[in-house]
Amino acid sequence: MSLVFAGICSHAPGITGRAHMAEPALRDEFYAALRQMSAELHATKPDALIVVAAEHFANFFMNNMPAFALGMSDEYQGPIEDPEWLKIERRKIRGNAALSKRLIVEVMNSVDVAYAEEWKFDHGIMVPLHFLTPAYDIPVIPANINCQGPPLTPLHRAWAFGEALRHAADAVPERIALVGTGGISHWPATPDSGKVNEAWDRELLDRWSRNDRQALLSYTDVATYRDAGQGGFEIRTFISVAAAAGGRGTIHFSKPIPIFAVGCTVATMNIACRT
Repeated sequence: MSLVFAGICSHAPGITGRAHMAEPALRDEFYAALRQMSAELHATKPDALIVVAAEHFANFFMNNMPAFALGMSDEYQGPIEDPEWLKIERRKIRGNAALSKRLIVEVMNSVDVAYAEEWKFDHGIMVPLHFLTPAYDIPVIPANINCQGPPLTPLHRAWAFGEALRHAADAVPERIALVGTGGISHWPATPDSGKVNEAWDRELLDRWSRNDRQALLSYTDVATYRDAGQGGFEIRTFISVAAAAGGRGTIHFSKPIPIFAVGCTVATMNIACRT
């Protein structure tokens, strides 16, 4: 059929794990934006949801770190973290191995992608699912871009991966939704945890909402690390969504919530027609 939905959102574990510590009005505004995104997602009646995330050494490590990976299973489990800590119950999540395989075959025509029949979801996928598919009623296909183990996936290849996902979605009869998750500026597991560079975040989201390919791909890892922390490397997931959707984006929420240790984002992008 085609790509029917595209969006991005934050996935920091504090979003659920430290919800009780956040300023209530700000937290509730953020949660309301996530619920609205969920409603828009479900309104498109997708047959599957691809979640592009930065997997945090839960399944892949430096002995085997693919630039790109897609899940190929009928069932996944998550969260890999302590459910009491993350405040998300551990459960099984439905996948679609046959659809995954067809998408992987299409992606492979332009981008080399690894695939995994076993994948335990960490907070990078479970936090978005907790809000966007609270009934876990849409089959999930996990995708990983290497944002954590240098040498990192180059930004222009993240763009190419997004284009490959779009081609794959357009090549299958099912309706495909796509969500990219990450932080923007954040310094997880460091003395600077809780720091947010709001100006940097807003500039990135402006480039994203305009779908300005040249501007999005102009970031360097050195500058990103300096200005947005190691968590800023997750812009790759947002870039892949922009490449796949091809349209203009709408920012529904973008504010720093320091107790969540990230600038929190909710945004959607129009799907441009492709010939």
